[in-house]
Amino acid sequence: MKHGKKYLESAKAVDRTKLYDPEEAIAAVKKAAVAKFDETIEAHIRTGCDGRHADQQIRGAVVLPHGTGKTVRVLVFAKGAKADEAQAAGAEFVGAEELIPKIQNEGWFDFDVVVATPDMMGVVGRLGRVLGPKGLMPNPKAGTVTMDVTKAVQEIKAGKIEYRLDKTNIIHVPIGKASFTEEKLADNFQTLMGAINKAKPSTLKGTYLRSVTIAPTMGPGVKINPLKLV
Repeated sequence: MKHGKKYLESAKAVDRTKLYDPEEAIAAVKKAAVAKFDETIEAHIRTGCDGRHADQQIRGAVVLPHGTGKTVRVLVFAKGAKADEAQAAGAEFVGAEELIPKIQNEGWFDFDVVVATPDMMGVVGRLGRVLGPKGLMPNPKAGTVTMDVTKAVQEIKAGKIEYRLDKTNIIHVPIGKASFTEEKLADNFQTLMGAINKAKPSTLKGTYLRSVTIAPTMGPGVKINPLKLV
């Protein structure tokens, strides 16, 4: 993969052989974010889990104290009073069966998170094939299948993010924007790592955190010493 001049310049400031302390890594990653837009800072956490085993799956959600810096558009599947509640809480889109063909046939995806009341999961289940691969399927573990739609929508708007293992047993999540102060990024990162450490499967043998890297959208990754995060 060929990298542009800016990437190569910012990569020089990052020592690829070094494992940084979290604070040093955040300072380095902010310096490495030189794109013309406000880059997202992401954490990439390689675990020693084997997600093929149900007892080693990691999935959950955490509210970042300073949010992600991104405006999150929420779609809620609900009816009656719960639909009114979702609208009052600030959900951009609220509906039921009538949304199925719009998503399935018209390829409508103007939303970032899907919340559903439990009674609507039969309807939402019909969208499993299109929502599942995009990571948009509501899930009780992530707090997106719930009767308390007000709380769910408000938390998502406040900066709640979902974390889960991908096929290669890595967790990829945003921890903020390059414009955030180092303190805010550090707060968000520590909150995320606290949740991921708590989610460690009890059946896991061996190393849990194999490697932890933070990186801006267009810049080089900075490796963090995993021993400083336990």
